[in-house]
Amino acid sequence: MGLLSYRTAGESHGKALLALVEGMPAGVDVDQEFIDNELRRRQGGYGRGGRQKIETDHVEFLSGVRLGKSIASPIAMLIPNKDSRLDDVKATPPLHRPRPGHADLAGSIKWLTTDCRETLERASARETAARVAAGALSRCLLKAFGIEVFGFVRSVGPAMSDVRVMSDNWRKLLEAREQSDLYCPDVAASEEMRGFVNQMKQDKDTAGGIVEAHVFGCPVGLGSCMTWDGRLDSRIAAAVVGIQAFKGVEIGLGFETTRRAGSKVHDEIAFDANSQQTPTLGFIRATNNAGGLEGGMTNGQPVVVRGAMKPISTLGKPLRSVDLNTKQTSEAGWERSDISAISAASVVMENVIAFEIARAFLEKFGGDSLHEVRQNYDQFLATARSLPLG
Repeated sequence: MGLLSYRTAGESHGKALLALVEGMPAGVDVDQEFIDNELRRRQGGYGRGGRQKIETDHVEFLSGVRLGKSIASPIAMLIPNKDSRLDDVKATPPLHRPRPGHADLAGSIKWLTTDCRETLERASARETAARVAAGALSRCLLKAFGIEVFGFVRSVGPAMSDVRVMSDNWRKLLEAREQSDLYCPDVAASEEMRGFVNQMKQDKDTAGGIVEAHVFGCPVGLGSCMTWDGRLDSRIAAAVVGIQAFKGVEIGLGFETTRRAGSKVHDEIAFDANSQQTPTLGFIRATNNAGGLEGGMTNGQPVVVRGAMKPISTLGKPLRSVDLNTKQTSEAGWERSDISAISAASVVMENVIAFEIARAFLEKFGGDSLHEVRQNYDQFLATARSLPLG
């Protein structure tokens, strides 16, 4: 089978978005309800704009799925756009005044045009709906092997939650997250975040923040230390900063490691024979400062990733810019937008990380069918438990 991969197509106000996933083995239960729910979550969150009241995102499978299961052929998913008006010049007029912080200026010069519309339609974060669909599909595979992902909003502006996520409490935190319109499991922090978003709305400004994702149940050995592009941490980091408006990523302690002595950073290793049958193979840690990744490979501990999203570029009180036709100073253009999309961003990050985990999982245990993948996975764990080999 080929490597798991995906591509997306579509513009913000085009007819639809498309996600094409290749390399999914046959026999995976495709949970369309789960995928559609992830798309709905991406549309939600406090601070979203009017576009989300128009769209009701859902996937339509065009290929690769039969009777609710993958059949190994490429899986094409279509997400219709209700707000489809790209060919209507009155509804989507040219934009000649690039917004600072957006792709407008760089894209217009790159493609030799003064109309930013042709760049912004594809650069728009509307495209992330297709990535969420691809990631949610990959989670149908991961679920078959007990691998689950939990994402939430850690901070908005200066308001930050200090909630601690552990293997034994994340499901309760998930329930709390589902009750929060900020997608934050911390009630007090959610109130502070909401207050900051309200202030930004009043100021005609925008808000960014930090989102966090934890992956539970990963076996040891996903990824590789043999090549730079085989390292799972580098691939996860690329997937995260590839999300529109993301400017930073941390794994585990991240930048905090630079402020500590080595003895306070690295996670000591112990062995517990009673947990040998788990994916950790009995190797346990009292801490997880590495965020589940050492040497570019999973070490059996939960994978922990944080991403930093900057405030959205379209402001109700536009910054200064230049008209690309006249070269005269002007206010930046305006497009319908959000005050804060940090909640939605947490859903996107959760799902792009899931896809990278699934890709690495199939590289390690791949087969043409789920049954074959299962055999490879079980055989690996059995062999690893019997080390040293006789």
